[in-house]
Amino acid sequence: MNMRRGWLLLLATTIQAGAVSAAMATPAVMQTNGRTTQPVGHYELCKRSPIECSEKTASNKPVELTRSLWKAMIAINDKVNTDVAPRTDMEMWGQEEVWSYPDNGAGDCEDYVLAKRRQLMELGVPAGNLLITVVRQPNGDGHAVLTVRTSLGEYILDNLDTRVLAWDETEYTYLKRQSERNSGVWIAINDGRADAVASVR
Repeated sequence: MNMRRGWLLLLATTIQAGAVSAAMATPAVMQTNGRTTQPVGHYELCKRSPIECSEKTASNKPVELTRSLWKAMIAINDKVNTDVAPRTDMEMWGQEEVWSYPDNGAGDCEDYVLAKRRQLMELGVPAGNLLITVVRQPNGDGHAVLTVRTSLGEYILDNLDTRVLAWDETEYTYLKRQSERNSGVWIAINDGRADAVASVR
């Protein structure tokens, strides 16, 4: 009887370990639903600076997540969050939805994203793996974050969080982001976590 119980315990442990390994082997990747509307702030940025929206890639392969890239993601997220003071577009420009680089040391969420995206591109990360992403916060407010597509999943750089988290570890509802194939095109996100929550309520 004790041998049988021991064997069953070993089997259960093996199955659990296999499940954990399988989960770790499957990167957390957002599901997308095809083309959607471009945010007005991004559209205006593209008009002012067409190069921002002309980056195209034939490959949608995620960037290799090395130890040095991980350190760089954390360092850049922290540095930009520290160096840039939060200011609304209305405070800075007298109007809403002006996407710009925070070169004057101040900006809102989209401006933080642009600065982080530029710094990671300078390190050699392809534009197709650095996607401006629009989300909804738990309080219902809109927000922008940077999604970094990597071989080990998609990670979020956020001016409201010092941590770099996998997208599905955040509390946001994901709405849309730039296409990995064309920086001037936006695609809708099917945030299945929201559907799962709704189905159990």
